[in-house]
Amino acid sequence: MSKEELSKINEEIAKCTRCRLSLYRTKPVPGEGNPYAKVMFIGEAPGRFEDLQGRPFVGAAGKLLTELLNDISLSREEVFITNVVKCRPPNNRDPREDEIKACSSFLERQIEIIDPDIIVTLGRHSTRYILGRAGYKVDSIMRVRGREFEILLEGRKRKALPMLHPAAALYNPRLKNLLEEDFRKLRKMLSKSSRRTLDQYF
Repeated sequence: MSKEELSKINEEIAKCTRCRLSLYRTKPVPGEGNPYAKVMFIGEAPGRFEDLQGRPFVGAAGKLLTELLNDISLSREEVFITNVVKCRPPNNRDPREDEIKACSSFLERQIEIIDPDIIVTLGRHSTRYILGRAGYKVDSIMRVRGREFEILLEGRKRKALPMLHPAAALYNPRLKNLLEEDFRKLRKMLSKSSRRTLDQYF
């Protein structure tokens, strides 16, 4: 049922007028990927290219995200990628609190349906939202990036791994190194998760 349920959410997002962002969008960007993904990536908001194509992370930051996934032997088709808001803010400004709140039920339902073991938050807005819902206060993305959090979200325990947004690392080699380090951490988390799954059967 996951595909059908996600399609229903996509249809609702296409008709959504809950906040002012619906006035500016070309296409909404609900998210894409494996409806049964173990790992879900949550960014901040669509950019110009995403708004034109209706797909998440298709610009320069998306290219870097794809490379980082490939570096740890993952593909975009194996994970699910979305944002905290589904429409592009004008002039690529940060999403506002009321816009995140207006969009939050879509994200919560996506998490519930996909049911990922690990949620990777990309950037401060998605990190603040996800960790905030689990009771953590986030002052700075740099203080929490690369740290593994156990969170109770949409009915069960999950792991959260905050990271910098790939856009921040495009022109800064130091930040790119930090992202690469955090993706290696993700690979270790996935390896542990796979071992635990095998232990259930043997």
